[in-house]
Amino acid sequence: MTRTRRSRISRTGIAASALAAVALLAGCAASSSTAPGASATPSASAEVSGTLTVSAAASLQPAFERLTTDFAKRYPKVTFEKTTFDGSSVLAAQIIGGAPVDVFASADAANMQKVVDAQLADGDPIAFATSRLEIVVAPGNPLGITALADLAKTTADGAAPVVVTCAPEVPCGHAAQQLLDRDGVSLKPASEEQNVTAVLTKVRAGEADAGLVYRTDVMRAGTEVTGIPIPGSEVAAGTYLIAPITGSRSPEAARAFSDYLRSDAAQSLLERLGFSPA
Repeated sequence: MTRTRRSRISRTGIAASALAAVALLAGCAASSSTAPGASATPSASAEVSGTLTVSAAASLQPAFERLTTDFAKRYPKVTFEKTTFDGSSVLAAQIIGGAPVDVFASADAANMQKVVDAQLADGDPIAFATSRLEIVVAPGNPLGITALADLAKTTADGAAPVVVTCAPEVPCGHAAQQLLDRDGVSLKPASEEQNVTAVLTKVRAGEADAGLVYRTDVMRAGTEVTGIPIPGSEVAAGTYLIAPITGSRSPEAARAFSDYLRSDAAQSLLERLGFSPA
């Protein structure tokens, strides 16, 4: 599908702030066009209508399943036709390739920047959350893993933990490599997955002894896994950004949903699910 491309974006704002977030790994975010805590008035909610297709980072799935439901209650004339969860790099490539998407939520600035550079972001992306990585292991941590260095240790018989990570081009994979390099850990993962959900699934199924995922993923797995905090991991995890996509069928609804993620209600839910403010 060929998308109508309009030059309605401001490249300098996102280039300066979003790329700085990646380079400095400081979780800094681009300034939002809607202040935190802002919410739509009842009359504004009644006026906004349309159908939305959303592409969001896999780590956002538990949050977005609830946020889209809450948004639809606030905006009764807006419906969500489809929400796709996958690695941010995969979703960015799909959007650039012409996939019919109204809103894109990325787990990092780098993949959002690809969409901006393709002139497909309708306005400056909005920073709405940050996260941190943890080591995820089987319940009770049977191998006694306490730090990243333990992932590369071998036993007396030469065995080592089976570890899975996200692929380097995926935000969780990039962040994991940053932390491994920081701690001087040389790791050869058994597999590199295209999204964080796949990493979590392999550990939950017993196909891997450990993986590197977001804290939010550990929380959604509940008692099926154990999470091991990584000191300073929030520095590498980056910032979640959302933007309406140029050529949206429902541009007002796309902008309203993007702005909604900075509201008190959305921020409260994100915090309960393990995210931190942007």
